[in-house]
Amino acid sequence: MNLKQKLIDIRCILADSHIEDPDIDAETLLRCATGLNRNEMYLEYGRELTGSETELLDSLIDRRLRGEPTSYIVGHKEFFGIDFEVNRSVLIPRPETELLVEKAIELARRREMSLIADVGTGCGAVAVALATHLPQCKIYAVDISQDALEVASANCAGNGFAGRVRLLCGNLLEPIPEPVDMIVANLPYVKDEDWGHLPDAIKAHEPRQALAGGEDGLDVIKELLSTAKDKLRPGGVILIEIGYDQGAPVLKLASDILPRGQTALYTDLSGLDRLISIETKESDVQAAGA
Repeated sequence: MNLKQKLIDIRCILADSHIEDPDIDAETLLRCATGLNRNEMYLEYGRELTGSETELLDSLIDRRLRGEPTSYIVGHKEFFGIDFEVNRSVLIPRPETELLVEKAIELARRREMSLIADVGTGCGAVAVALATHLPQCKIYAVDISQDALEVASANCAGNGFAGRVRLLCGNLLEPIPEPVDMIVANLPYVKDEDWGHLPDAIKAHEPRQALAGGEDGLDVIKELLSTAKDKLRPGGVILIEIGYDQGAPVLKLASDILPRGQTALYTDLSGLDRLISIETKESDVQAAGA
């Protein structure tokens, strides 16, 4: 069977099994099995698959039908136009997190920042994206999981940022050796009551530690905000990704902890709560740290 017909067959198999985005997954799995990039695959549409390619492809399809996310199967995921290595030690980067990166770039350029902390870095997607677009910035990338940091290290090295992104293992802001201009964080924020409603593929394959945020989903966010005052330079900024219905409670947390900070809530393309920013004043950070 040639590549074109096999691609059609895979799409049908995935669609019949109610796999989301069967077109994208079919192409991704076929490219993984053949080792071809997109242009090469379409140029070679008429060639027959080899026996070894067919055997590998069948195993990849079987894994996808059993619910394993495609990104884990092929070992990589694109985020902010950059290809990242991923495995089950890290969350798969989500498109909605690109809003966090976009806002961080905007603020860093406007305020001429030079030092950023990415907390809960996972595979390093946010840190590498920021390093790519903010060449003037040094970035601390923190995660509590050493396994996650090994993936982040590979991604930093693979994109040429092994020196400018410093990886630190520890809880939230504890390992950061100095105050920074901006803290960006994509932390666990799934409520206990919502855990059972997540897709089976997420619950079975992605690290729960990186998702579960306690009863109200805000346990880790509360901890970060309560310690941020000691890790921010005067006039620093905090950006935190949040759940779709957490805007109001996180804004209240922010106002309680940094009452003179200027807070803002941003929604994603679906109009759902996605990001909160806290732009502090110099006096606010100094007073909080007193």
